[in-house]
Amino acid sequence: MTYVVTDNCINCKYTDCVEVCPVDCFYEGENMLVIHPDECIDCGVCEPECPADAIRPDTEPDMENWVDFNRKYSEMWPVLVTKLDPMPDAEKHDGEKGKLEAYFSEKPGEGG
Repeated sequence: MTYVVTDNCINCKYTDCVEVCPVDCFYEGENMLVIHPDECIDCGVCEPECPADAIRPDTEPDMENWVDFNRKYSEMWPVLVTKLDPMPDAEKHDGEKGKLEAYFSEKPGEGG
């Protein structure tokens, strides 16, 4: 099992989770984070730290695509090991629906 970051992180990018991760498996994109699923040790300490509830276990329904997404981008983006400020409008975007589709329609092929 692993944990993954889902679309609620987009345009929020809270990094509270990074501070508690014992294996430094978070990677930073322009507007979101991802977890490298092969590096995650399934400790679960990151999930309750996310104010946007964007971190989910891969055992929940329909998480296969998120595992693939997190794997793909964690291999492209730099590792993040220290807490940063969230995105400027994070509170406004928290809970927003359709963030992944909107982001990819604005920046085709780039992602997070």
